[in-house]
Amino acid sequence: MVPFLRILGIETSCDETAAAVVERDAEGHSKVLSDVVLSQLDEHSAYGGVVPEIAARAHVEALDELIEEALARANVSLAEVDAIAATSGPGLIGGLLVGLMTGKAIARAAGKPLYAVNHLEGHALTARLTDGLSFPYLMLLVSGGHTQLILVRGVGQYERWGTTIDDALGEAFDKTAKLLGLPYPGGPAVERMARGGNPDRFNFPRPLVGEARLDFSFSGLKTAVRQAAQEIAPLSDQDVADICASFQKAISRTLKDRIGRGLQRFKTEFPVAGEKPALVVAGGVAANLELRGTLQTLCDKNGFRFIAPPLSLCTDNAVMIAWAGLERMATGVQPDTLDVQPRSRWPLDSKAETLIGFGKRGAKA
Repeated sequence: MVPFLRILGIETSCDETAAAVVERDAEGHSKVLSDVVLSQLDEHSAYGGVVPEIAARAHVEALDELIEEALARANVSLAEVDAIAATSGPGLIGGLLVGLMTGKAIARAAGKPLYAVNHLEGHALTARLTDGLSFPYLMLLVSGGHTQLILVRGVGQYERWGTTIDDALGEAFDKTAKLLGLPYPGGPAVERMARGGNPDRFNFPRPLVGEARLDFSFSGLKTAVRQAAQEIAPLSDQDVADICASFQKAISRTLKDRIGRGLQRFKTEFPVAGEKPALVVAGGVAANLELRGTLQTLCDKNGFRFIAPPLSLCTDNAVMIAWAGLERMATGVQPDTLDVQPRSRWPLDSKAETLIGFGKRGAKA
């Protein structure tokens, strides 16, 4: 039986600096002792997106104090922590360097093992922390940098069933918001405006709908939004609201088709009776309530459990990094050596082929 474990997690992959202390008991139950997140939204909002150099400097300035605060809130000392888990990729290389080097320094000074965690694995395993979910299950990861449908077979065992061939969904939201003069971050701004809009005014395209492959595409939808806005410019507030509502409707219909096909494939490959199969949604775009509603209805129709972790655990956080480290420890994965390097691109499924549209460097994830 795996013993009781406690770990300090560090997350600095993008524009949130975060630290957390999480426990896992012998039966696999979790307890979050502390969860500290410092957003850099104010630093980046003037630029309409994340500036890597500003993000890295902000991590340097804040991380030490956040780690001290996380330990204090958890009421534990560094000596009472069994290991250190730090995000090692994918993400902005400057931020990753700050977090991973800090994790290395603490591990070396305190004589603790270090786990260099894939940020996406943190998202993939969060539902096991919040809902005690058993393997296998499907995960839809929707964020500013990723849109993927992934089969989660076990810790370290991931199979990519679908991915975006161009823009990530969060990127499409941000670019649409910027086009319409809405503030950053774009996702929440578009969602707010859409509440007062007519979703049937514009018939935007549903990319790849009807195709057997499970990939996604949002570049054409973004282009259609730009063309519609240009045709009726100058835009009134109602025009903006109608575009946002129609944009969200197109995305909802696209996800309904893409994910619906994924659920059918899952039932074909795993025809087991008993516990309901599950679809987990993770990433910042998972906070969008209309998209959550679409996925909930889709799961109900197909006999799936729909699991959406709390919003605080959908966006970047150190709890999921700590938990991923705990899961690896519990399955006997050996810690990383102190020469481990950060990776700006780190696919969960290392065997998945790079798709056209990702460029020469290949998929980030």
